[in-house]
Amino acid sequence: MSEYGTSSGATSVEERLRAALAARAHAVGPADLRPLSPPAGRVRSRRTPVRRAVVGGTALAAVAALVFLTPAFFTTRDGHPAPTPPARSPHPSTGTPSPAPTPAVPSPVTPTPTPRAARPTTP
Repeated sequence: MSEYGTSSGATSVEERLRAALAARAHAVGPADLRPLSPPAGRVRSRRTPVRRAVVGGTALAAVAALVFLTPAFFTTRDGHPAPTPPARSPHPSTGTPSPAPTPAVPSPVTPTPTPRAARPTTP
């Protein structure tokens, strides 16, 4: 075996290529390498796409809730619009409380009509 881990049955072209690449690799030293430059673009965190997805999903859920639930509050079961509630005074009532209701007094007994008066007359 050679130093590259191949069998001795390699072709002459492969041997020449390996020799050229090895010579080129040994020719490069630390002085030939330039220092790393800092990244030039804006660094994006991994949280940004997650945040966008959460905000987008929340907004989509809010819109869906408005679309599907809002008509239920403004229509009755038969599909007609619900009546508007009566208007309330913007000022709270500060008047005196109303007097307690008096018990109902039974009305005097009226005479019941006779069966003759209840029948319609026929011609």
